[in-house]
Amino acid sequence: MREIPGGIRSTCPYCGVGCGIVATETADGWQVKGDPDHPANFGRLCSKGSALADTLIDSGRLTRPLVDGQPASWDAALDLVADRFARTIAEHGPDAVAFYVSGQCLTEDYYVANKLMKGFIGSGNIDTNSRLCMASSVAGHNRAFGGDVVPGCYQDLEEADLVVLVGSNLAWCHPVLFQRLTAARGQRGTKVVVIDPRRTASCEIADLHLALAPGSDVALFQGLLAHLAMDGRVATEWVQAHASGIEAALVAAAMDAGRVADITGLEPGEIQAFYRLFAEIERTVTVYSQGVNQSSAGTDKVNAIVNCHLATARIGRPGMGPFSVTGQPNAMGGREVGGLANQLAAHMSFADPAAIERVGRFWGAPNIATKPGMKAVELFEAVADGRVKALWIMATNPAVSLPRADRVRDALARCPFVVVSDCWPTDTTRYAHVTLPAAGWGEKDGTVTNSERRISRQRPFRLAPGEARPDWWMLAEVGKRLGRHLSHSSAETWAHAFTYDGPAAIFREHAALSGFENGGTRGFDIGGLAELSDATYDALEPVHWPVPASGPAGGRLFADGGFFTPDRKARFVAVRYRPPVAAATEAFPFLLNTGRIRDQWHTMTRTGLVPRLMSHRDEPRLALHPDDARRLGVDAGDLVRVTTAEGTAMFKAEPSAEQRPGELFAAMHWTDDFTASGPADRLVQGATDPVSGQPELKATAAAVEKVRARWRGLLVRRAGGALPRDFYWARVPVERGQAYELAGWDALPDGAALEAFAAALLAAPVGAERLEAVDARRGTYRYALLVEGRLEAWLILSEAEGAVVPARSLVAAQLGERVPDGSRVGVLAGAARNAPSVGRIVCSCFAVGIDTLRRAIAADGLASVAEIGAALKAGTNCGSCIPELKGLLEATEAVA
Repeated sequence: MREIPGGIRSTCPYCGVGCGIVATETADGWQVKGDPDHPANFGRLCSKGSALADTLIDSGRLTRPLVDGQPASWDAALDLVADRFARTIAEHGPDAVAFYVSGQCLTEDYYVANKLMKGFIGSGNIDTNSRLCMASSVAGHNRAFGGDVVPGCYQDLEEADLVVLVGSNLAWCHPVLFQRLTAARGQRGTKVVVIDPRRTASCEIADLHLALAPGSDVALFQGLLAHLAMDGRVATEWVQAHASGIEAALVAAAMDAGRVADITGLEPGEIQAFYRLFAEIERTVTVYSQGVNQSSAGTDKVNAIVNCHLATARIGRPGMGPFSVTGQPNAMGGREVGGLANQLAAHMSFADPAAIERVGRFWGAPNIATKPGMKAVELFEAVADGRVKALWIMATNPAVSLPRADRVRDALARCPFVVVSDCWPTDTTRYAHVTLPAAGWGEKDGTVTNSERRISRQRPFRLAPGEARPDWWMLAEVGKRLGRHLSHSSAETWAHAFTYDGPAAIFREHAALSGFENGGTRGFDIGGLAELSDATYDALEPVHWPVPASGPAGGRLFADGGFFTPDRKARFVAVRYRPPVAAATEAFPFLLNTGRIRDQWHTMTRTGLVPRLMSHRDEPRLALHPDDARRLGVDAGDLVRVTTAEGTAMFKAEPSAEQRPGELFAAMHWTDDFTASGPADRLVQGATDPVSGQPELKATAAAVEKVRARWRGLLVRRAGGALPRDFYWARVPVERGQAYELAGWDALPDGAALEAFAAALLAAPVGAERLEAVDARRGTYRYALLVEGRLEAWLILSEAEGAVVPARSLVAAQLGERVPDGSRVGVLAGAARNAPSVGRIVCSCFAVGIDTLRRAIAADGLASVAEIGAALKAGTNCGSCIPELKGLLEATEAVA
């Protein structure tokens, strides 16, 4: 570990912004701050990044290899993996095995995984959870540019005069970029248009919000292309010199504003307002993300956007271009090494026989794959029907995150051999025959590439717990062992191919392959980094690719053409609007959209450990329009059951005018460990984009019904763990333990059965003293457990309509505290001494709750976000809570 003055510089492990951080060891542990010198964030961090030090918790980590749930040595576990994979290949062929990897992997991990599967095992069956995230962008870039290249850089957001956010809630999903855009708007008056069915936090700075119908983006941008042509805005000379296919694209785009309005559900006037802004403002950046990509027409959406930029030559110049922002820290790095099933390494293609031969020759590969493998959704279908018989899952949780999650679980349960390498137990590790403990963030050594093509070092600053190891090491060790098991190849060849003395050696090989016989024909070229020594690799500063061995490096691309097609011209793609696969019906009258929320990350293995990150949105909630809620007889906080063709799940209702009528939104993060209902993605259909294979996660036909809660409750205890699944619960970590919001649709048991039910919830340790206050007439039951006079657990169950349950924060503050004899009645009531309620956390960076804010606004007369920041610090770090702070101020003013 190399310490740099002032701390150890590394990279945040969350979204694709790729923020630099500085980790410093203190007497109390580690402190993590933004790196002021990193060009992605210049010291800024979001709420999740600001809480990174709180996630460095070894408790609960996987620290030893497990075989069938029992501890094993690394040699035994790896020998078993190699033996089972080898036997499967020998009996059923290489396509009977598969890897499913992750944008959480470092580039070096990804590289070894891809080399092992495609070069040595001989199958294309390695895909990544980036298939759920950015596959449509990859496909759209390849169709338009001849390569998977993002043309611009983050600085373009600050140099643009118009920024269009399409299917991108930048404020919550890429907060540091949103901060940069907000600052630019204040400095240069940048116009902002948000195109999204939901009114999200990003609309706070929008001059225009187009709440279009789900999946109608292609129609909107086809209409824009037609408008640009009619308005004389096509850059004819540039297009003739640097692009082809515009004639067919314009024929396909022949759509007037009336037709666009019919499809999108927008008013003609607002459509025309957007078209005028785009036509008249040359410096325009279009930022798009999951709302575009996660669609059965995602690739066409990407190309419809790109067509408008090509037609106006707004690409590769300052403040101009289409800009895909990735969801994961290394989605881009995975694309560089060929982590997607339909790619070879280093942006080479299976469609090019010369590329297959080139990669095989570079690797000295004995069995190079010659065709694409199965993409994520199809891959797990193949696991289910027995085509794939051995599967290795790395750093991802498909039992939660894939669509049709229940089918994925059934497939994993039937798979003859499943290996999972991860840091923590997850819903997926439950199906593993072999579980391998992986090094995590803060322990791993390698590189990641962010959304603007910038490679940054992720440096370790702490030791991995127990026997945890890097993913690349596990893969290399299995590669060596496979060479000894498979009779068709030389063991020496495999051993040589997978003998690395560290991540620097892997990076050098990766860089050399990118430049191998390239000659400017491929966009991804970092051959100029192929000779880095271990020391220069360790000291590598953030670098923007390409970095060829000779010629210009980094910067924007394509302003003067030079695309990566055979004739070096971009391709217009003639796309046509197709509606989402799902449509509302009488049985399923709603469309369900799934996505992210501000303070959570993927399936909560890391962010779910941090109380302040769990307090902003503390339970799985279903957002629906207030008119729909009224028709269903649903109030805020009511239990609702959502049903689709794939399954059911339970949520707390959250009526919201941010939704369009007839549409629903649920966050994708909650797992079996955090709620009785399990993942929202168990509801999602399996339709995919025919080009990219990316699933449609934004439009699933659904039904909603209110579920009458016969009782409600609150459980706070020091012990963690899941509860039974025959009633509703959601788990929220608190500072000294866990809290559970409870509700049941069946009546509470009575008598001894009720006492047994309460005892099971309280999880009483031996020797605990139990206090109780039972009011059967009112249907309210309170319990407290004391261990050596200190509060161990607390429970209230109430059948009374509108029963008042004490604030979770007040009860949680007493966990572990000594309870004097005279305070026992008070502790049963849930009252805390001198502890005002904090309420739901609004500002996660400084743990400022809504009750604290309301008291301060009222008592101190705070009238602006700046005054709130000066008094409580809220809103002064990442800024993600500013829209909510403004809403509180407006509500206070309205009441006054």
